[in-house]
Amino acid sequence: MTQHELRFPQSAILELTYQCNHRCLFCSCPWDALQSKYCKGTEMDFEQWRQTLDVLQTLGVRNVSISGGEPLLKDCLPDILAYIRSKGCFNAQAPIILISNGLAMSEAWLYLFREYNVHLSMSLPGLETFARHTGVDNAGGVLHWFEEAKKRGLDTTVNVTVTALNYHELFATLAQGILAGADTVLLNRFLPGGRGLAHRKELMLNHDQLNGMLDTAEEVLQLSHRTGSVGTEFPRCIIGHPERYQRLRVASMCSAAKEFFVIDPSGQVRTCNHSPRVVGHILENPIITDVDYWDTFARRRYIPASCISCHEVDYCDCGCREAAGIVCGDISAKDPCFES
Repeated sequence: MTQHELRFPQSAILELTYQCNHRCLFCSCPWDALQSKYCKGTEMDFEQWRQTLDVLQTLGVRNVSISGGEPLLKDCLPDILAYIRSKGCFNAQAPIILISNGLAMSEAWLYLFREYNVHLSMSLPGLETFARHTGVDNAGGVLHWFEEAKKRGLDTTVNVTVTALNYHELFATLAQGILAGADTVLLNRFLPGGRGLAHRKELMLNHDQLNGMLDTAEEVLQLSHRTGSVGTEFPRCIIGHPERYQRLRVASMCSAAKEFFVIDPSGQVRTCNHSPRVVGHILENPIITDVDYWDTFARRRYIPASCISCHEVDYCDCGCREAAGIVCGDISAKDPCFES
């Protein structure tokens, strides 16, 4: 594939800042890995993010999501939201999804999010285990801001990363998030990467827990008449028959470089938020310099040899390819969940 043949996805995730006010054990941000070799550049200012949004327009991007780090710590976040809404190319009907840990939330932020049609996704990695996971005792604060967001008519998602430490309270965690006002659920299994690599042994879920987290989420969603999705792909041979989940959408295909891509705080481009590999820079020409790596994801050239003959291979990417690369050094290796 040449530069001229590249096709960019219609969705982009903007990681606005390296800063964060949590120290999550499960954090997959590649720059927070122990002895990380990730090259953190200088964070872009508003003018550079404005240029970035202009470039995204020319690439045909229609939807943007915002994360970090913790995006509420980025001083130009209000200007970025305003500029996104001023660009006629972006889908005006679609909300801007913003992922936050909620610690710096305020009424002023909620007012701004209502003005710019922001869908707020807040992390709730447990109730009694919240402080152990994050280093901050703020489960009650997150639930409070779900309640306040509900009062103001904001659409919200409770975002739960499931680990071996909080698995036992998953039902209560999801239920409390929904009772506080969350409209939908985003469920993520722990994937080794970033700071989480150092805590892999204590956080990895076994096969029974992987299936149990899906069953628990489906039960809560059935009882609450809500819907949800799993943010990280599952091997179909582990989940069995995903059609049994009526309210929880469980994906088995990787969306990296096909449905979305990521721009880090300094403008570096990656195929997905889990990936530690930089493939280019959004403000340089050409944007993608590591075309082979991008193409590997765009064209699904990463299926493990042991899975090629599987009758499900056209519908399954055999788990997270980036997690396989991080743990095994090969994105065509087996997902680390097969080791549990």
